[in-house]
Amino acid sequence: MELSQVTPAVWQLAFPVGHVHFVRLPDGYGLIDAAVPGSAPAILDALARLGGRPEDLRQIVLTHSHIDHMGSAADLVEATGARVLAGAMDAPFIRGTAPEPQPEYTAPEHALHEQIMAGFAEADVQPPRYVPVDVELHDGDTIDGWGEPVHVLHVPGHTPGSIALHLPSSGVLFPGDNIATAEGRAILGPFNVDREQAIASFRRLASLDVEALCVPHGEPVLKGANEVLRAATPENDWV
Repeated sequence: MELSQVTPAVWQLAFPVGHVHFVRLPDGYGLIDAAVPGSAPAILDALARLGGRPEDLRQIVLTHSHIDHMGSAADLVEATGARVLAGAMDAPFIRGTAPEPQPEYTAPEHALHEQIMAGFAEADVQPPRYVPVDVELHDGDTIDGWGEPVHVLHVPGHTPGSIALHLPSSGVLFPGDNIATAEGRAILGPFNVDREQAIASFRRLASLDVEALCVPHGEPVLKGANEVLRAATPENDWV
């Protein structure tokens, strides 16, 4: 898997579905999302390429509960002892104590979902293992131990408890699946439980001061993310 540097402290590990991001912390590394089940060896290999040992992975922040974001979290916790942080409203789905609500698909989304599911079947992707959530995050929270302020934003719509992370000092935004990129544009992420809510969350994120946009699907925007986000028309995506 390709490991590329996004900022001096952030790296993207690209997967066919669901990129993950490493963040260098003062005492180790943080991981944002955990890819599909079976991805732990590739993630640990990338950590080693960054000079880290398994025990150097301190935190795993899950932006939401979908399989391509929480899929390998349980395996990584067993291998590293990392703490899991996630949005409070998605925590029951990640723990397996409540059923996950299903998205409402538009016609283009339905076709894309069928394609992804066929790829998962061909690759023999297994169902995710549930994992305890050590810290439930809420809108306005900050995450400690990152060496700079990390603001948590509750951005519902994709899932009820989706979160984004904004690092205002370095101008970095991790939007979760609320925002994707395609052909140089920022677009609304597909497969939302509440499309209108997801669009409102997109607009909230687009109002932030952002230089680098680290998306789970698509290419990162390394410079000038403000302009890319504000030029977006999420209302017109996936219709």
